[in-house]
Amino acid sequence: MNFFAELKRRNVYKVAVAYAVVSWLLIQAASIFFPAFDAPPWVMKIFILVIIFGFPVALIFSWAFEITSEGIKLESEIDPNKSIARRTGRKIVAVTIALAVAAAGLFVYQLVRSKSDSSGSPTAATIANKSIAVLPFDNLSRDPDNAYFCEGVQDEILTRLAKVADLKVISRTSTQHFKSTPDNLPQIAKQLGVAHILEGSVQKASDQVRVNVQLINALTDAHLWADTYDRKLTDIFAVESEIAKTIAETLQARLTGSEKSSIAKTPTVNPEAYELYLKGKFFAEKRTGADLRKSIEYYDQAIAKDPGYPLAYVGLADSHLLLTAYGATSTKEEVSPARAALKKALALDDSLAQAHASSGLLATLELDLNRAITELERAIQLNPNYATAHHWIALPLMAIGQSDRAIVEGKRAIELDPLSLICNADLAWVYFNARRYDETEAQARKTLEMDPRFYVAHYYLGEALQFKGKLTDATAEYQKSFESNNDPFSLAMLGQACARQGKTDEARKVLARLRKQAKSQYISPYAFAVVLTALGDKAHAIDELEHGYDDTGFYISLIKVDPLFDDLRGDPRFDALVRKITGGK
Repeated sequence: MNFFAELKRRNVYKVAVAYAVVSWLLIQAASIFFPAFDAPPWVMKIFILVIIFGFPVALIFSWAFEITSEGIKLESEIDPNKSIARRTGRKIVAVTIALAVAAAGLFVYQLVRSKSDSSGSPTAATIANKSIAVLPFDNLSRDPDNAYFCEGVQDEILTRLAKVADLKVISRTSTQHFKSTPDNLPQIAKQLGVAHILEGSVQKASDQVRVNVQLINALTDAHLWADTYDRKLTDIFAVESEIAKTIAETLQARLTGSEKSSIAKTPTVNPEAYELYLKGKFFAEKRTGADLRKSIEYYDQAIAKDPGYPLAYVGLADSHLLLTAYGATSTKEEVSPARAALKKALALDDSLAQAHASSGLLATLELDLNRAITELERAIQLNPNYATAHHWIALPLMAIGQSDRAIVEGKRAIELDPLSLICNADLAWVYFNARRYDETEAQARKTLEMDPRFYVAHYYLGEALQFKGKLTDATAEYQKSFESNNDPFSLAMLGQACARQGKTDEARKVLARLRKQAKSQYISPYAFAVVLTALGDKAHAIDELEHGYDDTGFYISLIKVDPLFDDLRGDPRFDALVRKITGGK
């Protein structure tokens, strides 16, 4: 008891509390100021370790020494009757209270900042200096049909910049939301998370092209560089290469030898093939069955003009693969022409990131998940800023159960393409299959804030609500999804929701409706399996999944992780199918 009384007299308890308050205050302050000065992560770790090791030192000091009017003395040298430890203790309490108030204020500031950061865009302090967004170029041509060419020049400059690993380059999907010469550059830069903006215009007449560009520091509104290029159409790639190289040098980005070569590469020497390729790309990005088929026609024409044009083969493959999602065609029907096109593209140029990424998507559809991951990793290595590769690799990673890595890749895709609806929505899907339902809901709602009509986000929000026990609210979201796109998957989700609410007659009507639709359009067996599982018809649900395996396609790869099939786990046939798809992983 005397020992504890002595601890109290020597202010050891008060020093411990004061040290804890001061330490917390210092750590919070460091978390604000260290990033502002670009301090590496190890600096913060060492700082925390010093604070931890300092705690016992402070306690030993307060036990062994006392601060007197004559300076610091050992306790053994002080007459207990002349000790001023009590007065010192009161001062420690006063200082601790003052520091606690400061700590509380800092905590409130951190809380407000955290909410602001999580709901909004990056702050100026967190935006990397070597970052850029290329806004849509003005089409100054008299012919409005030349819009595809204008978009092509913008995209080509962006693609070349994206190959520089030392730069952060925002995808065109996000920059297309803005006009070419906006008034609010600082706001746009903050929303996209970049420090610099490239603006430009293109004027094309016959075989002549004029390209105007200006590079702006959007945070300071300073014009860093501008130029005008008057060239022949055949020289357009040299212009795009020169612009990309000048921007990289202006932003002081490190360029490796391979990056310099990649930036200077000429995709085709045939200007007609280039224009046909740009038309194919223009229609492919509309993502409808009719437009994708039109894009295939243009890609075929581009290849006929230049059989050695690798990007045209990649575009052709992508359009075939996308038809499985947007054109109501079976995977088997589209895989063969896609595989042939990609084989040709890689034979022509094995260093093409787009070709490896598309090969990864193809492998995912063919249920060769390990090869899919390898191909997409290669695409990211070749082009670290290729948002699509980060987006696509999250899907096979999710399928084999590597949810943490899938989430990291999904987040990186959004960082590079922050306004992409599908990248934002599919991150919710990754969260769902990782069974992180609160984050699924938050991410789906964030996507719907960007576009309330985006049916995929309603679909994912419904899944999150269903597995959070809000089946009625989930059903409403499935209904919105179905009304927005009239797709069979949303209808299947409505059917399984009815089944889980005990409305088996309605669920069976949905099943009958799907079977009727399947006579005139392709419907994945996965959709039937979802409804049958909810109805408790496990045997027929697994029959459909086995049929889905034979038919290939991406959805079937998910059965290892998809919560919708939890009722089937433990069934020998189902578990065998999971092992077959994931290679036993």
